[in-house]
Amino acid sequence: MSMAVIGLAAGMALGFAGYFGGFGAFLVVALLGAVGFVAGKFFDGDLEPGDFFRNRDRDRDRDRRR
Repeated sequence: MSMAVIGLAAGMALGFAGYFGGFGAFLVVALLGAVGFVAGKFFDGDLEPGDFFRNRDRDRDRDRRR
């Protein structure tokens, strides 16, 4: 499935949630969509668990030493 079709489906889901459920339902659908996106990236191997917990200052210091 292409990214355009996935984006279309996500936009339609958010539109229906906003129209029929109000702003609260829109936010819930958007949040769950983001969680599903991150989980999909994780299971595809594009994300590592350490990417969320890595200290940015340590990476910046390591880059300066090079």
